[in-house]
Amino acid sequence: MANKVVLDQPSMQRALTRITYEILEHNKGGQNLILVGVKTRGEYLAHRIADRLEQLEGEKIPVMAIDITDYRDDRLDHDTQLGLNEQERLNIVDQNIVLVDDVLFTGRTTRAALDALIQIGRPKTITLAVLIDRGHRELPIRADFVGKNIPTAQNEKIQVMVDEIDGEDAVVIEH
Repeated sequence: MANKVVLDQPSMQRALTRITYEILEHNKGGQNLILVGVKTRGEYLAHRIADRLEQLEGEKIPVMAIDITDYRDDRLDHDTQLGLNEQERLNIVDQNIVLVDDVLFTGRTTRAALDALIQIGRPKTITLAVLIDRGHRELPIRADFVGKNIPTAQNEKIQVMVDEIDGEDAVVIEH
């Protein structure tokens, strides 16, 4: 299988910066805004967006990470604990939530994340920010903020690498 880099570190940073500005514009600033990163890589992307928002707006934007494993529709043993302890759980009631993930594919991870968020509380709004939208939706879900659309074949795989885990920032398509 040949790998092809479709986003390098500078391109990835530009995509996240564009997403940040779109979030600011859509929310008319950072008031009542919480970023929720889907573990694992979405969590790191959410922190990067929050850091950039803080630089631009001068206020710290809260970030929470959720583990949607127990909300997936292909699991039979649902625990529904979100992998959160009480110190990590933010009050999302009446807040504007931006759900952050690395890749949007079938929409099933996003659906699971929505179920998990609704269990925590009732936010005012939920929008979706993804670094990569690769198409092939199985559910009626679309991203509000997209870093890059990368049309793929069903058998291809998109791998998002983040420096915090992988030692580099890149998006690779595996054929």
